Amino acid sequence: MMQPRPASTLALLRDSADGFEVLMLQRSRKAAFLPGYYVFPGGAVDAGDADSGLAAFADGHDEASARELLGVEHDALGYLVAAIRECFEEAGLLLARDDAGQHPGPAHPVLASAREPVTRGELSLAALCDAHGLRLPLDEMIYIDHWVTPPGAPRRFDTRFFLTRAPADQVPAHDGRETINHCWLTPHDALTQHRAGKRQFGAPTLTVLRRLARFNNAADALDDARRRKPKPFPTEPWPARKNGDPILLHPGDAAYPEVRKRDPQAYGQLEARIEPGQWTPIGESIWRLTVPNPSVMTGPGTNSYLIRDPGGDLVIDPGPHHEQHLHRLLDQCGGQLRAILVTHTHGDHSPGAQALKAATGAPLIGLPPPADGHQDLTFRPDHIPADGETIELDGTRLKILHTPGHASNHLCFLHEGEGMLFSGDHIMQGSTVVINPPDGDMTDYLNALMNLLEEEMEWIAPGHGFLMAYPQLVIDLLVTHRLSRERKVVRALRKVGPAPLETLVGEAYADAATALHRMAARSLLAHLLKLEKDGRARREGDDWVLC
Repeated sequence: MMQPRPASTLALLRDSADGFEVLMLQRSRKAAFLPGYYVFPGGAVDAGDADSGLAAFADGHDEASARELLGVEHDALGYLVAAIRECFEEAGLLLARDDAGQHPGPAHPVLASAREPVTRGELSLAALCDAHGLRLPLDEMIYIDHWVTPPGAPRRFDTRFFLTRAPADQVPAHDGRETINHCWLTPHDALTQHRAGKRQFGAPTLTVLRRLARFNNAADALDDARRRKPKPFPTEPWPARKNGDPILLHPGDAAYPEVRKRDPQAYGQLEARIEPGQWTPIGESIWRLTVPNPSVMTGPGTNSYLIRDPGGDLVIDPGPHHEQHLHRLLDQCGGQLRAILVTHTHGDHSPGAQALKAATGAPLIGLPPPADGHQDLTFRPDHIPADGETIELDGTRLKILHTPGHASNHLCFLHEGEGMLFSGDHIMQGSTVVINPPDGDMTDYLNALMNLLEEEMEWIAPGHGFLMAYPQLVIDLLVTHRLSRERKVVRALRKVGPAPLETLVGEAYADAATALHRMAARSLLAHLLKLEKDGRARREGDDWVLC
């Protein structure tokens, strides 16, 4: 497995008439990692960033305090230094102080003479500070977040995010190589432009922007960052078993978050696979039972969830009409249920509901099936919930959220006490959710994902697969993936349009195997219909063309 390389990034804030803004740089479109994306200045930690000689020019931290701050065992000071160096190289802004405690002004010779030598590796930051009588104000940098690139990316980084005020009066300038554009944006505007597909931002960048967007001024954002120490992103392997044999799970493995949650002492006795028909505790009062219906579309099988509660147990998604599975559900709840909840009415999620109701008398809660020919028409809800409606539990609530997109009648259920979202097929593990028009709708899907980011969540319990950690990052990755595909669709239209769907799919999904193009054509249609709603594309007979 490719080991992530240490890296740092620095979010620079400045006050403006609109509140405050953050500096964003656009990466080169030829970059192997996040081409064309808008990012904070930053990059990999170089060997010279951990040079012991730099400590003589650093204020606020030494190696020991940097290790305590970041939770690393060695070369911790290099992360802070790298953030300053990369910011100078990529954006032309130098976070440094002179003997009077002032940042270099726009006329200071260091800004004009040192940037290129530092970029080429001919001038170290220690030599720069020595020559110009400057010090590195590490005490002005606030550690705000930690992110490790998931396995499978062309580049992997173990990145520390820092926050500071931009040096007063210095003027940023992208380097024209790694970065091809720059802009100052309010966090709110950045998120709005991301949502509209106007600019691309990576998931960890969006997490920081969303956190900053809660504040009206830079001072409040910086004060909040000083108070809240970021949670360390897990990097260590975790023991488990597979088919009885001991193994080590690594971050990025599907079972890793769930095994860590269920085995915090690392005893290593849990199986790192989903066993259909076996009850698995995933929360203080929450259990999972997986239907033995594995397939390409259902993964290891459809998950049913049981919430134990003194006021009566609840089942989420009884699954297909599978006799053995339904008997296990009934045995576990003692034949008594308070309610049966259904995320949506596709055939692997809801057909068992009527039989479970007949056996327990429990009411069915969900939305009626749409008439698109792909639904379980036997599902007839006794109660049609409103978006945001809640069910009272012992000391907490279960919140019902309408999340259309995969299906127009799709619901998610949020257990507020556990911070656990039962996501059905709205968010799946290890595969892309199918958006199949006319009932599937890409605009609705993306909007529903964005709305979920407003909820307080710690875990996602999907309709298929293991528990998923870091829900906000999971959602940001999903949105980013869809918007990146939308950009490919626009490029395909620009290159070969006007063109029919059959022609466009080969261009827009050139990175997918030809055998998948039939299914990809459905997703392509969903993207085109979204672009049509946005006024960016239109149909001319059987052809599609950009507006």
